[in-house]
Amino acid sequence: MIWIDLENKLPTDRDIPDWTPWSQAKWDAWLAESQRLVAVLAWLNDAGQIKIRNQLIDDRSAHWGKLKPWLLALSSGKCWFTEAREIASHLDVEHYRPKKSARNVKNGDRDGYWWLAFDYMNFRIAGTVPNRKKGTWFPLRYGSPCSTYARRREREEVPHFLDPINAYDVSLLAFDEEGKAVPAPGVSRWDYVRVQRTVERLKLTEHQALSEERRKVWQRANRAIKNYYQAKNESTSFHAAGARELLRQSAMQIAELTKANAELSSVARWCVLLRNDPQLARLVS
Repeated sequence: MIWIDLENKLPTDRDIPDWTPWSQAKWDAWLAESQRLVAVLAWLNDAGQIKIRNQLIDDRSAHWGKLKPWLLALSSGKCWFTEAREIASHLDVEHYRPKKSARNVKNGDRDGYWWLAFDYMNFRIAGTVPNRKKGTWFPLRYGSPCSTYARRREREEVPHFLDPINAYDVSLLAFDEEGKAVPAPGVSRWDYVRVQRTVERLKLTEHQALSEERRKVWQRANRAIKNYYQAKNESTSFHAAGARELLRQSAMQIAELTKANAELSSVARWCVLLRNDPQLARLVS
């Protein structure tokens, strides 16, 4: 999982790599259309026309689709949940809070967060693999407030699923040498449950191709780290030019593997950070 600073980014920004910024007028028009659509949804909801309300959401999917290139640019073309590009198959815009219905762990379904259907802060980039299994699942912790259109309480909710735009949530997910997504060391009991639920429902370990690619990244990072330590020990001599060159190359490789735009960079970062070596950790982007 990769952290996306969505709260501080806009399509009008000029500092996003591989993105041609929108004009302010174009962005304002997109926001105005979102507001108009939500007003129509609210009218249909009040009239009890739930099927028509939900159909309208489906019929206007092209509206949120306009933001897909921007959302992809924010993650260097990677799925926000798996940090993969093609490994998790086709990438699409997913709604973190389901738009038409939301499924609990128990007690069946509840109404979805339809008022967030066109809210860009509810958009995430997800591969087909995690998106399909997640579906409409969005369980809340027992006793958590539940937001409604009449009483908006999204910030008070306590979801089970980790959220890529929450830097704390992203810090809870770690990886092991077998390519499995696991809870980070020292997480609380509740956060452990959240990680397990997220890994299970989004197939973050179950998808074999993804786990295999993570394992390969871990092995590459591990080899680079071993070379780094070996070369560091041998580079103190005035005649150790070869060792100093190996030190330079291995350090560069570690930095490249852990760059934010590298595929599965979080796996390489954990391979480095688990050494608990401050000097080695400084190579991490």
